[in-house]
Amino acid sequence: MMNEALSSSRRDFIKNAVTAGIALASSTHFGCAAPGKRSARDQTTPPAEAPPVAPPQTAYSGLRIAYIGLGGIGGQHLEETVKFGVQCPCFCDVDTTHMPRFAEAYPKARPYQDYRVMLDKEQQNIDAVMVAIPDHQHYPATIKALKLGKHVYTQKPLTHTVWEARQLTAAAQQYQVATQMGIQGHAGQGIRLVYEWVRSGVLGDVLEVHTWTDRPIWPQGLGRPEGADAIPTGLAWDVWLGPAPPRPFKENVYHPFNWRGWWDFGCGALGDMACHTMDSMFWALDPGQPTVVEPLASTLINEETFPSATVVRWEFPARGQRPAFKAYWYDGGLMPPFPPDFECDRRLPKTGNLFLGTKAALLVQGDYGESPRVFPESKMQEIGKPPQILERSPGHFAEWLAAAVGEQPLDYPKSNFAYAGPLTETILLGNIAVRLGRRLEWDGGKLNFTNLPEANRYLTKDYRAGWDL
Repeated sequence: MMNEALSSSRRDFIKNAVTAGIALASSTHFGCAAPGKRSARDQTTPPAEAPPVAPPQTAYSGLRIAYIGLGGIGGQHLEETVKFGVQCPCFCDVDTTHMPRFAEAYPKARPYQDYRVMLDKEQQNIDAVMVAIPDHQHYPATIKALKLGKHVYTQKPLTHTVWEARQLTAAAQQYQVATQMGIQGHAGQGIRLVYEWVRSGVLGDVLEVHTWTDRPIWPQGLGRPEGADAIPTGLAWDVWLGPAPPRPFKENVYHPFNWRGWWDFGCGALGDMACHTMDSMFWALDPGQPTVVEPLASTLINEETFPSATVVRWEFPARGQRPAFKAYWYDGGLMPPFPPDFECDRRLPKTGNLFLGTKAALLVQGDYGESPRVFPESKMQEIGKPPQILERSPGHFAEWLAAAVGEQPLDYPKSNFAYAGPLTETILLGNIAVRLGRRLEWDGGKLNFTNLPEANRYLTKDYRAGWDL
């Protein structure tokens, strides 16, 4: 893909996507440029990968972890850390039905339903905290742990608002603890290959990155239901609401899973998955703060839930030797237009990235940077595997544990808050643009929108008394 070809073929790229041709998830074939003979294996097999680095041999039996949030991804936290021999003096979940698994693993651990109470009572007994609760609770739990000087691992997205992300970035630096955001793919081989292909220059100047997801897989685009249901035994509903405005409990509407689609509790498909799927773009291109974020397409918007489908664009200025570029996001079954350089038999995965450069382009499959491959295929055969630039990881959780016990420096976890905070900020700006349906001009240094001052109120939120930590 040469400079002149890029300029001519991209001119109407997004215009066509929004007005006439956003491909639905059921579409699978790209355009027929540069046809070539390629097998099915060529389409899916990534370049040969080095074997993973073995986890450190040190047993972390001296590290005392408090788990906040025990269901869903909280169970993975248990699985991934118990094998390192860590201790657990206490754990917390608003729903007692999630506790038996942890009680079996740690029979002497003390259970709690309110993490504020747990952290106050147990602060002398713990060294680190793992947070796996709904998005609207990430900041209060994490900032409280940081202020107590505890190492913190918090699930993605790091926070519910842009302001919260900025605060946690600063707090992690202030309190000098080991931090990590839960984007497991950041420790993988695939994202390192993306970084190395981009940084080695074989793609030329990357001028566009397109990212898409198969989310949401929960309801969005609906209004608040009427009435109330009985609160289940063992569920501390008021504590689950936390900093959010009070509302009645409704069975299977918010807890335990569908909260992701509600403005008060989650961050929608964009906030839920872009921390994974846009991670390779953010790491490889080091974009800094965007100057513009704009919703290009959306289904109907309301004040209760996220739209069921969106397209969002960010504009990033030139930085150092890297030229300006644009990043695009698609969810709800919407997909990027088919680049003309794709062979007829190449297919789009359900979720992934397209890096479009002036010399070549890159298709990245999946949410975690899996199976990156240069296209067209003739260029892949010419370029081959990129030169290794980055060290390989011992594992996502192992990075954080090694830093928490002092075996590695505090910045050894590669998705630490210095990285994860700005990534989360950038993504959540997209949600504000979607909510308002407006193009927004952003001054990241001053943390405000310059062309629409009323948008600034969505950078933060009001907290209920007792939760403004």
